Amino acid sequence: MVGKNNDELVIGSKVVRSRLITGSGKYRDDRIIKDVLDAAQCDIITVALRRIDFDNPGENMLSCIPEDKILLPNTSGARTAEEAVRLARLARAMGCGNWIKIEVISDNVYLLPDNFETVRATEILVKDGFVVLPYMSPDLYTARRLADAGAVAVMPLGAPIGSNRGLKTLELIEILVSEMTIPVIVDAGIGKPSHAAQAMEIGVDAVLLNTAIATSDDPVSMARAFRLAVEAGRLAYLAGLSSVSSKARASSPLTGFLGE
Repeated sequence: MVGKNNDELVIGSKVVRSRLITGSGKYRDDRIIKDVLDAAQCDIITVALRRIDFDNPGENMLSCIPEDKILLPNTSGARTAEEAVRLARLARAMGCGNWIKIEVISDNVYLLPDNFETVRATEILVKDGFVVLPYMSPDLYTARRLADAGAVAVMPLGAPIGSNRGLKTLELIEILVSEMTIPVIVDAGIGKPSHAAQAMEIGVDAVLLNTAIATSDDPVSMARAFRLAVEAGRLAYLAGLSSVSSKARASSPLTGFLGE
C-alpha cells in the first residue's frame, strides 16, 4: 500500500525504494545485468527458475545479480496451478527465498495468463508461506479474489508479453488502481519509457519490464531511461495532472488589453 506523505511502496512487509522492477532474460550476455541494475536502481529482479543452473556455477545467471537485490523467481512454463506450485516450492528449496511471481499460461500464441489457475495457485502458496505476486489479465473480480487469497500485489498485463505495445489495457488497469488496496504493478507490454511514464501517471504503484531493456542496443542506457521515466510519471501523479478539455483555454486573459 502506498502512503502518499512519504511515498513509500510497501510490498508485503518490505519497503521497496524503486518502483521499477526488471527481468533477467533475453540479454546477449548475462554479465551486463549488474550494470543494468545499477542504472535502473531497482530493488527487485525477476528470474525464471528454468534459467538457473545450480550444477554449473559458470552458467548460473544468479551470480550476475547483486546479493542486496530482492530475488523474485517466477513460475514461467507452468500451465496449471499444480505446476506453478511445484515450481515455487522448488525455487524455495533451491535457496531463492519465499517471494514468488506466479505465471500460469497455457496459451502458446498470446501467452495470456490463466486467471482461474492463478487464483488457485495463489491460495495454495500463500498458505504455504510464500509472498505471492500474481501475473494476471486485468479483471477486477479476479484481482479481488487474489487479494482475498493473500496476494501482496496484483500484476496486470499492459499488452502481451514481449510485444512492446504499451498499455492496451489502460482503462481496465485504471479500474484496478481505483479499487484495489494492494499495490498494482503493470507487468508486460511496456516497450518505451513513455509507456512506463504513462502507467505511473495513472497511479499504478510500479512497473515490471524486461524485453524493452534487454533487447535494446544499449541496455544500460535504456535502463536509466526507464528509471527516469518511472520517477517522472510518479512525480506527475503525485503533483496531480491537469484536466483535459476539448476546447482551447487561453493561458492569459483575452480581453481588457490595449483598450478592448
